[in-house]
Amino acid sequence: MSNPETNKDLFDLGLKIRSEVLGKEYVDKALETADDFNMPLQELVTEYCWGRVWGRDGLDRKTRSFLNLAMLAALNRPHEVKAHVRGALNNGLSRAEICEVFLQVAIYCGVPAAVDSFRNAREVFAEIDGKA
Repeated sequence: MSNPETNKDLFDLGLKIRSEVLGKEYVDKALETADDFNMPLQELVTEYCWGRVWGRDGLDRKTRSFLNLAMLAALNRPHEVKAHVRGALNNGLSRAEICEVFLQVAIYCGVPAAVDSFRNAREVFAEIDGKA
């Protein structure tokens, strides 16, 4: 099976956006700790998720963050919720807006999903505030 090369322009754009949203340290660590097994996933995520989709003009980053928080909470993906809470703050969402997202999740996706999401967001806020 052949491994097609990544589209360098999309990868570079994705790397830029991913680093701006999630933080350079977070992205660098993900890439530096990748091995032969999961590097293809890192490349796919960077090129297609961050380059091809987040790089589109159709939605601004703040709106994409609103959507990501709701979807990740609904899917019960705590690690990704934490990463995207940071990203949402970087993209201009306030803590109050993040609260509203997770309240909406409670109604449409279930209270347990919202409870976990609030807990994860509070952990991120504590880290940011230096209280962790």
